[in-house]
Amino acid sequence: MHHRTAMAGFAGALALSPLTVPAAAQADDSSGDIRITKVVVNGGKDIVLGTTDVKTFTIAVTATDDSGIEAGRTFPVMWHTPLPYGDFHGLVIPDNIAGKCVLQNSTTTTCTYSLKMNPRIHPQDNTTAGTWTVTAHALANDGDYITKNSAAKAKVLRNSKLTVNASPEPVKKNKAITVTGALTRANWETYKYGGYAKQPVKLQFKRKGTSTYTTLKSATTDSKGNLRTTTKATADGHFRYFFAGTPTTPAVASAGDYVDVK
Repeated sequence: MHHRTAMAGFAGALALSPLTVPAAAQADDSSGDIRITKVVVNGGKDIVLGTTDVKTFTIAVTATDDSGIEAGRTFPVMWHTPLPYGDFHGLVIPDNIAGKCVLQNSTTTTCTYSLKMNPRIHPQDNTTAGTWTVTAHALANDGDYITKNSAAKAKVLRNSKLTVNASPEPVKKNKAITVTGALTRANWETYKYGGYAKQPVKLQFKRKGTSTYTTLKSATTDSKGNLRTTTKATADGHFRYFFAGTPTTPAVASAGDYVDVK
């Protein structure tokens, strides 16, 4: 009910009734020669949510019409899954319906909106991690209008963390060391970090005096997200784990753990 009310309020503000039903179920709606030419979410970067901190991001909508765009009458919403009767599973609307608009020229305007995503409210559960859709609306000075139901896509990801520990320290040259760690990610249902199971992770090494990590081998997290592998200690330097990410979880590297080789 909360999402249906929010969407109805948005539609009322724009006086555009098609926005009260799931956007994915409709074709784009427009009148005249108005166009939405560009929509940028979060500066083109993924939106990464943990378990507590609210993420503030922007959506910038650029629209053009031969009569010019009416100030404050573009508007975006971002959603994950449309449900029956105008509801959405995952929905975020701007803090201010007016936005901050900049006239590019006599026909084109870019309006930027600030939005907030609370990991304890907006994702609703872990199934909304991944790709979200932006629906954008614009109104021209001559009354032309457009609603672009899939104006842009954006990734909303579950934050990830990765740890490492290499031992023993110090160690004799060419002796085996054991490197342990854990890969965890935000759970939007328990509001805690939990182990990310069965994921490929790279063990990397940076020799003392250099700035680049090289991959030594691959390992896979166990059912609780834990890592454990062995390698030879050939020189002083830092060991770390690196996770390349998935469609729902961002890439992450652990801090480096320095090992002194005797």
